[in-house]
Amino acid sequence: MATNPTESQNISEAESPGYEYKTLMSSLQVSVSKHLLDASFTMVWGNDFYYRIIGYSKDEYEELFDNNPQIYYTYHGYKDELGKITQAVIQAIENGRNTFSIVTRMPVKGGGHIWVRMTGTFTDEYVNGKQVSYTVITDINDLVQMRIDQSITYNNIPGFAAKFVIDEHTGIRLLDANDQFQKFFGTKKSIDSSNEVFRKNLELNAEAIQAQYPHVAAGKPIRFLSHLENREGKTVWMQVSGECIDRVGGAPVYLLIYIDVTDLTDLREMQKKLENQARQLKSALQEAESANRAKSDFLSRMSHDIRTPMNAIVGMTEIAASHLERPEKVQDCLKKIALSSQHLLGLINDVLDMSKIESGQMALRNDTMFLPQVLENVIAIVQPMIKSRGQRFSVRLRNVVHEQFSCDSLRLRQVFINILSNAAKFTPYGGSVTVDVEELAYDQPGRARFCFAFSDTGIGIKQEFIGQIFDAFAREKDGRVDKTEGTGLGLAITAKIVELMGGTIDVQSEWGKGTTFTVCLPLQIESRTQDAWSFPELRVLVADDDMVMCEYTAQMLTECGVHAKWVDSGVHAVSEVVATHQGGKDYDAVIVDWKMPGQDGVETVRKIREQVGGDVPILIVSAYDWSEIEETALAAGANGFLPKPLFRSTLLSGLGRYVLGQEETACVHGGERRYDFSGKTFLLVEDNELNREIAVELLCATGAKVEYACDGGEGVERFMDSPAHGYDLILMDIQMPVMNGYMAARKIRGLDREDACSVPILAMTADAFAEDIFAAKEAGMDGHIAKPLDMADLKLKISRFI
Repeated sequence: MATNPTESQNISEAESPGYEYKTLMSSLQVSVSKHLLDASFTMVWGNDFYYRIIGYSKDEYEELFDNNPQIYYTYHGYKDELGKITQAVIQAIENGRNTFSIVTRMPVKGGGHIWVRMTGTFTDEYVNGKQVSYTVITDINDLVQMRIDQSITYNNIPGFAAKFVIDEHTGIRLLDANDQFQKFFGTKKSIDSSNEVFRKNLELNAEAIQAQYPHVAAGKPIRFLSHLENREGKTVWMQVSGECIDRVGGAPVYLLIYIDVTDLTDLREMQKKLENQARQLKSALQEAESANRAKSDFLSRMSHDIRTPMNAIVGMTEIAASHLERPEKVQDCLKKIALSSQHLLGLINDVLDMSKIESGQMALRNDTMFLPQVLENVIAIVQPMIKSRGQRFSVRLRNVVHEQFSCDSLRLRQVFINILSNAAKFTPYGGSVTVDVEELAYDQPGRARFCFAFSDTGIGIKQEFIGQIFDAFAREKDGRVDKTEGTGLGLAITAKIVELMGGTIDVQSEWGKGTTFTVCLPLQIESRTQDAWSFPELRVLVADDDMVMCEYTAQMLTECGVHAKWVDSGVHAVSEVVATHQGGKDYDAVIVDWKMPGQDGVETVRKIREQVGGDVPILIVSAYDWSEIEETALAAGANGFLPKPLFRSTLLSGLGRYVLGQEETACVHGGERRYDFSGKTFLLVEDNELNREIAVELLCATGAKVEYACDGGEGVERFMDSPAHGYDLILMDIQMPVMNGYMAARKIRGLDREDACSVPILAMTADAFAEDIFAAKEAGMDGHIAKPLDMADLKLKISRFI
């Protein structure tokens, strides 16, 4: 008779040596694993239930932790727990036992732990010279949690609780009691009737106790009224209720609860308090657990983001210290330290403002934002990550007319950094990250609509996860994502900031091919980009493999009267420059991109110099760090560097400097300019001596005369004693002794003198949130400057008032 192949296969599996063992282990729901007795308890093998307990699949466990319990426990923050297991193994070996057993906490995927009983048996088997141990792990989490809950209840009920063994022949023996019972009777645990106080109370209640023996013998619940006396002779009436919970040597064990009924009114109040306490305890426990989890998750996730700029600050400090003989290198390091410090300050503000973010109360500042400067700062911060991953990075502009706006520049920079950091993290080595900036027409006067598109060629996002991408702590369940560090808050905060700015954020992604985040914002125009530039008769050649950037750059130059031509490679640039040179019509300037395929910008410069000499100014443009190629580029014959993206102000000031020979300070770039406050007198009100020294030094460097006061009260007096219009500006700290800055500002505004209402007062304080800015204005101040001081921002705001 023919046998069904499937049936034969099943019969074969059922008869296999390991079938019954595997079936038994699965039915018992017991974890069995095989370990080496080495320093890390390396795991050789584990059954399916082992992985089910910890929450990781076998592949995940092997990939993330390399079968190394020491790595696993350390990763989850339970290194001390592994130490206890190690000690149990050592003690077993020292005592000549071939087994060990311990109740311990086992960390699980996603954070937290479960309670388990771990029992190990040492075998005669050796692998690579290491003895083998088989370990059985039993999940006892429910039991342990129940005991913890019982212990909390046991010692927090509004009465007494005690556990007795009740034997009609041998008497009553106390096994355990809560703190209130012991305090009242002055007894200790595990005592018997030989104790005087205990024996006295048995005698006082002998009749009531004797009446309960029939119920006790049957293991039924008991309830009676008892008259008790404590060690100090105080007597109370107690309602006693008991349940049989166990048996010891055949004798029943009863848990008795004593409620004071001396005053029935007190009893009813006590019952209400008990119910209320139970609710409060449960609520407090849930809130505490939730808060602890949120705090732990948040701090662990924020750790990486905070350490990133800290690493840049520490690293650049060391580089600067080792290059003191090169001022330009030190200056470059200091610039990057400043940028990283600003980013770190932004992260700290996020931590401090976290409760506002979660409750939807985040507010935005409204200050001057120079878009080229913001993008330059963002690029400087994300560049090291992009460079370390060998990724191609580019920033492209389309139709950008305006460059300066009123908005929260710190939050806008945070949006860009959050998105770009994710793009770099989730894009493999050698991929590309691109930023497209486009200005669109807007129907409201004085406003412009900008769209920022951040595209990458990374791993992409699964469609089913896109709807959760902006949720706090959201992380896609994928092995490649799980290995990537991050807080899980970045995109949630980003979406909130964009919403508060009145904009939109959209994500388009294809799994395995890449992602594009598009942020569209309406921005309040503060001032127009300079339109007075004119370069008649200049001829400029642009070389870039990015045709979009070539066309845009050539268009900007043409609008300023320049005859512009573009080519799409370094080879074509050399040919074009040589051809025009031979025709006697050299270009007035050549703008060459650094990162071009085949022949890069530096090699292009070198070949041009070799064939036409050194008369034509050649500028290298790049979104990468100029310091990386500065020496090589200058040696090849480059005249200077322009950072991408090439905004109109950046491009035209570069031509003014390198082609027309204008002084660098004559060109406005990124809002940076020289301020001269000579002949002006400022009053600085600041209680911190170090902060005063810094502010006075920085302000005096602008030519201003600075007088100071050490608290708000002294500041008001200095102003009152000064002649009318004696101070051109007052810089006011907020948190000061004697009189704070708000009160001092109100006092000055209320004085009966002609300049009291007109003298500009700027808050200069570490109170840096939006509500602090509002409070400063409510107190009569004209502006707000956050500490630590950004001198460019400080000088700009001062210049507006004087």
